[in-house]
Amino acid sequence: MAKLMSLLQLVLVILFTPSLCCPEDQKQALLHFKASFLNATAYSAYSSSKFESWNSSSDCCQWQRSEEPRVLSFTIFTPLFRIRSLTELDLSYNGIQGELLGDSLANMSKLVSLDLTLNSFHGNIPKEIGNMTKLQQLFLSGNSFFGEIPASILNLKELETLDLSHNSLSMEIPIDTGNLSNVNFLDLSYNKLTGTIPSSIQKLTKLETLSLENNLLTGTIPSSIQKLTKLETLSLENNLLTGTIPSSIQKLTKLETLQLENNLLTGTIPSSIQKLTKLKILHLENNKLTGDISSCLFNIKGLKYLYLGGNNLIWNNNTKIVPKFMLSTLSLKSFGLAGEIPDWIPKQKTLWNLDLSENQLEGMFPPWLAEMNLYNLVLSDNNLKGSLPPSLFNNTNLGVLSLSRNNFYGELPSNIGNASALMALMLNGNNFSGKVPESIASISKLTLLDLSNNSFSGNTFPNFSFIQDLQIIDFSSNEFSGEIPTNFSQGTRILSLGKNHFSGRLSRNLSYMSKLEYLDIHDNKITDELPHFICQISTLQILNLQNNSLQGSIPDCISNLTNLRILVLSSNHLVGEIPAKFKNLAGMIETPDGFSYDSPLGLQGFVVETKINDVIVNWKKSKQGLSFDNLKNYSLLDLSMNQLSGEIPASLGSLKALKLLNISHNNLSGKVPASLGDLENLESLDLSHNNLSGSIPQSLAKLQQLTTLDVSNNKLTGKIPAGSQMDTMNDPNIYANNSGLCGMQIRVPCLEDLSPTKPPKVESKETWFSWEGVGIGYAVGFFVAVGNLYLIGYFVPTKPPNHRRQQRRQRI
Repeated sequence: MAKLMSLLQLVLVILFTPSLCCPEDQKQALLHFKASFLNATAYSAYSSSKFESWNSSSDCCQWQRSEEPRVLSFTIFTPLFRIRSLTELDLSYNGIQGELLGDSLANMSKLVSLDLTLNSFHGNIPKEIGNMTKLQQLFLSGNSFFGEIPASILNLKELETLDLSHNSLSMEIPIDTGNLSNVNFLDLSYNKLTGTIPSSIQKLTKLETLSLENNLLTGTIPSSIQKLTKLETLSLENNLLTGTIPSSIQKLTKLETLQLENNLLTGTIPSSIQKLTKLKILHLENNKLTGDISSCLFNIKGLKYLYLGGNNLIWNNNTKIVPKFMLSTLSLKSFGLAGEIPDWIPKQKTLWNLDLSENQLEGMFPPWLAEMNLYNLVLSDNNLKGSLPPSLFNNTNLGVLSLSRNNFYGELPSNIGNASALMALMLNGNNFSGKVPESIASISKLTLLDLSNNSFSGNTFPNFSFIQDLQIIDFSSNEFSGEIPTNFSQGTRILSLGKNHFSGRLSRNLSYMSKLEYLDIHDNKITDELPHFICQISTLQILNLQNNSLQGSIPDCISNLTNLRILVLSSNHLVGEIPAKFKNLAGMIETPDGFSYDSPLGLQGFVVETKINDVIVNWKKSKQGLSFDNLKNYSLLDLSMNQLSGEIPASLGSLKALKLLNISHNNLSGKVPASLGDLENLESLDLSHNNLSGSIPQSLAKLQQLTTLDVSNNKLTGKIPAGSQMDTMNDPNIYANNSGLCGMQIRVPCLEDLSPTKPPKVESKETWFSWEGVGIGYAVGFFVAVGNLYLIGYFVPTKPPNHRRQQRRQRI
């Protein structure tokens, strides 16, 4: 938009009589507003000076316009809504916060135009807006309104312009939208509207612009749309529309822009479309259109922008094409083109943007293409070969050059720096070799440089530190050597140097990249300890140093990197304990927003998607690439294949955003902390090949997302937890080589789970001994007692009293 951003900008056009320019009620309302504003802004001298001309003794029609860079509450502006004679109110571009209250609209019965564009209003659009029956212009775009479009808005019979775009409105488009019979501009784009396009829209016969793009609309494009004969712009892209393109669209003879891309449209492109003789922009890509490409499209003389790729259309290479148009932009991405680049393209002398990516084009880079002075050239994902002509880089207009994933080879031309307008240079996935030309560092507008997956070599690099806009650098998967290059600008956000032959220590210069979010130096020969200065890069979100030769311990200060959400230090020689302070890694507790680099790129309104290489990690027992575009959904911690010792810190259980935790192949000991069961988003847990003992905590059964587990090669004992996802972890290999695990997962019963139908053998022996022992003991005790009594004479018979007298007699 042409307006400049300012956070206090109001234009009041007041209905007045010839005898009185500024009625008293208007002046008093404006002075009230001034007082409210100055009070809210602490009455600074700067603020006061802006309102110097606003006083009770002067004519308010002569007051100086005020512009103030502040974000203000809506309540400050309520005095303006009390001016009953107000016909136009423009509070756009102010950053006003709060709800738009229905009461504030009650007095504005004479308002003709209301513009609240680009503020911070939220809540529902008040139904009272339908009472402003004289309203002709209503602009509410660029706010945070939500809920449904109020039905009362259909009462505004005089409305000509309705812009509710760029909000969060949901539900369906009101079925009686056709009642707004005077509307010539209707923009509901960039919301969350659902349902179908109402058939009543055919009643909007004065409509010149209909923008419903970037919603969730379903159903077909109504054939009755043919009645909108004054329509010049029809934008329905980025929805879920199905069905065919109605042939009746030919009746929209004034149509200049037709955008239907990124839907689910089927069928053929109607030949009647050639009757749209005023058509300038035709955007049909990324649907499910079929059939042959009709030559009728090439008969639309005024066509300037043609996008047809990403469908199932058939291109006949033998068809002789003689276009009647002279294009500015041509996109035939994923179009089924084969062989050499079509010979009619060089005749498009006004062409600025060309996208022929994702086809089967073959042959060398055509010399004529290098001479076309294009702004954007995308030939990625084809089978083109050969070296690049130096004349290509004499084009001082070239903004984007994408030749990724072809078979180009040879060295880059030394004059590459002559392409001074280049913003994105993507040459990855070819066979380029040699050194990176020094002149490339003179391209001051360069934002993205991707030379990955080639055969570039050398141990010195151009000095990129003066390219302030260079945000994305990918030199991975080449044959570079020497020390890690650090001669990049402080604005670097993404630096990928993995899979080369870099050696030596990490340089302190890395810490000077104050905006660095992504640092990947995996699979090199980096030595020495992990330096403490790495902790100074506070913006770091992804750090991948796997498969190097790092030594020493993991510094505690890593926990200062509160944005860090992917940390991969596997396959090094790290020792010591896992820092307990990892619990402070806020990015692994709640995943932050994604990367802040600007993408996609392009010039002259041409969009070029940038594809950054996947991040290679040990994901679920194998090396896999995580899509760069989906990295915002992942939080990973991989410390495997080192020599770490000590116990697993219980504090790791606080990292609730983790999807992967891999600390396998170390020398960790002690018990598995029960707190790991708190990692509610964990999908993969690998604790294998350590010296862990004790039992596997039952708390792991709480991990509802868990799909991969490995605790093999430890000293674990006891019952494997059951329930939820743990019941599906039934591969015996993931529990192998432990001291005594049991459980249903490995089909080894635990003692406590055995059925008690027969008394155990040990208990039987104890019972026999108890009763038999009593019997034997009793018998033995009895006879011993009797024997003792016998010996003491207890059982000797009593002798009669005359016994001794009888004995004497016998002796005589």
